[in-house]
Amino acid sequence: MKRITSYILILLIAFQVISAVPAGWALISDPSGETLGLPIILLNQAPFDNFLIPGLFLFFILGLIPLLILYGLITKKELKFFQKINIYKNHHWSWTFSYYFGLVLIVWINMQLYFRIGFDILHLIYSMLGICIVFTSHLPATKAYYRTNKD
Repeated sequence: MKRITSYILILLIAFQVISAVPAGWALISDPSGETLGLPIILLNQAPFDNFLIPGLFLFFILGLIPLLILYGLITKKELKFFQKINIYKNHHWSWTFSYYFGLVLIVWINMQLYFRIGFDILHLIYSMLGICIVFTSHLPATKAYYRTNKD
């Protein structure tokens, strides 16, 4: 059971990486949003004039960082810097950061709703994705699999 829940967590984060990296890159490459069919009017209530800052956040924070987390979840390799800033010392850093990442994703979607960037099915899907990541990372089997100190 431990491996099944870790596979589910890996799949959830992989889905996010696969969707965020190209979308973020598209917004960085074309901050007008036209490439993705996003009208600039969506940003009327947002603190941005174009999609460059959201694209950077999407590419780096919601794309490349989860890619690093994915690497840690799959390999369970120790990266000293990340383990050093891990507040749950008895768990692998990738488990901790997957939990944090789920929370960041939920906040990101809620900020879009706060700034009235519209609501569509993608907001629901990615909110649920964040909730599923948080939930799956806290399943007892997942926590046990990524526990580093087995006392």
